[in-house]
Amino acid sequence: MAVMKDEWNGYDGNGWRVVCYYRNWKGERIRHDKRGFKTKKEAVAYEHEFLAKKTKDINMGFGLFLDIYMSDIKPQIKASTYANKENVINTHIRPYFKNKSLSEITSTDILQWHNDLLSMRDDNGKGYAPTYLRTINNQLSAAFNHAVRYYDLPKNPCIATKKIGKSKAKEMLFWTREEYLKFSDAIKDKPISYYAFQILYWTGARCGEMLALTKEDFDFEHRKMRINKTYQLVNGKEIIGSPKTEKSNRVVDIPRFLCDEISDYIESLYKLDDDSRIFEVSKSFMHHEMDRGSAKAGVKRIRVHDLRHSNCALLIDLGYSPIQIAERLGHESVTITERYSHLYPSAQRQIADRLDEVFAESEE
Repeated sequence: MAVMKDEWNGYDGNGWRVVCYYRNWKGERIRHDKRGFKTKKEAVAYEHEFLAKKTKDINMGFGLFLDIYMSDIKPQIKASTYANKENVINTHIRPYFKNKSLSEITSTDILQWHNDLLSMRDDNGKGYAPTYLRTINNQLSAAFNHAVRYYDLPKNPCIATKKIGKSKAKEMLFWTREEYLKFSDAIKDKPISYYAFQILYWTGARCGEMLALTKEDFDFEHRKMRINKTYQLVNGKEIIGSPKTEKSNRVVDIPRFLCDEISDYIESLYKLDDDSRIFEVSKSFMHHEMDRGSAKAGVKRIRVHDLRHSNCALLIDLGYSPIQIAERLGHESVTITERYSHLYPSAQRQIADRLDEVFAESEE
């Protein structure tokens, strides 16, 4: 292997060229030739990085490894997931560790990185949310796990450190039926908002699932709504992809009043194709409408996704079993559904009152 002067293609001895060899996964010796470097330093740096990647050299720069990691996983994950990972890595991980090699990052470095993240504050003195801190932490650990699994790194330095943040939000917000009805009445001035939120609250669909709905996803005669795709805006590009999980592909029976409302709404749309989205808005529009409607109705502000929690809580309050609710909402397991059981605490009082009645009957 060599870095040499390059007089080819008009460089006149002022360019630099890299010629090196590596073995592919079959054990074959492959020649690699790269021209066009303006300085020897650029050519040497390229040669080092190229061979580090091909030979799985754990002494490669951590920035180079992150590029390799993202390239390895890109074909295996959704575009939206990739975009989220890329944002976390480029914002919170790459800048901190860019001057270190993959092999020299220690648990002490991770600890110091944790402390820096925990000390960060915005202009209002507010730090990162615990769930976001856990997301950042998990992303770095996932990168190191990839290095251990595929690039012969001896161990993940994150394992020896305590995780920061929390995996779940402290409080799961939801609306009671009365709160939602106040909200829905407040947004009736915008039909597209009203009908979109009606689907979210009464069916428990995810926002992306609702935004991907088309005319052909509804069977009004049999009162069915098909969910088999999701809508996302990634780096300014609209993407229609598969739902979150396999069980998210489902057909939901919808109440008669909602059938009538959505049927009327679709009929009001001018020359709508069967495969066109019936709600041609974005998640940011829905967040804005949630702000507007909450303020106008005088109810607490919750997230758009919390309408899914609200629907689950409503079904629990109506007496449906976790198995029935999990099937309807497309939960991957019943244990996910059971997390919502605390959202209607009035059941505890009902139990206590009923026990009072049983005790009184036994005293008679």
